[in-house]
Amino acid sequence: MTNMTTDILWSELPSPVGPLLLTADADGALTSLSVPGQKGGRGVQAGWRRDAGPFRAAGEQLAAYFAGELTEFRLPLRAEGTAFRERVWAALDDVPYGSTTTYGEIAARIGASRPAVRAVGGAIGANPLLILRPCHRVIGADGSLTGYAGGLERKTRLLALEGTLPTPR
Repeated sequence: MTNMTTDILWSELPSPVGPLLLTADADGALTSLSVPGQKGGRGVQAGWRRDAGPFRAAGEQLAAYFAGELTEFRLPLRAEGTAFRERVWAALDDVPYGSTTTYGEIAARIGASRPAVRAVGGAIGANPLLILRPCHRVIGADGSLTGYAGGLERKTRLLALEGTLPTPR
């Protein structure tokens, strides 16, 4: 039996929105991307192993994204959550660069009822892979920039980078 804590690899990368803490499993699949001050974000734990090697591709792709040269990440992601959260996160993966969607549209995409929109918001807020899984592209039905675990200032910067900063109705 393996110790799950020692199977977690981590690295930190600089970015225009602050240092990015990335974690990966022993297979090199990314399991989280957190930013300082993130609601529910991860912090380095005892027993994790710092190793920049598995994060080279992520670093290159994130640098290209922040330079405005990459619109779609092609990285192995492995976030674990409930079946419902995983359906919501998969729907986030389908929101293209340069566009936004609403919580209600995500709910409809996964076949969730209208009352489930709050649960969809909770699942989006629990997304462990900020930026890579584009929860920043989800806005309020009225076009407002609502909740973002990484902070509304970061959400604004990411949407501005993608040229899709909405104006509230």
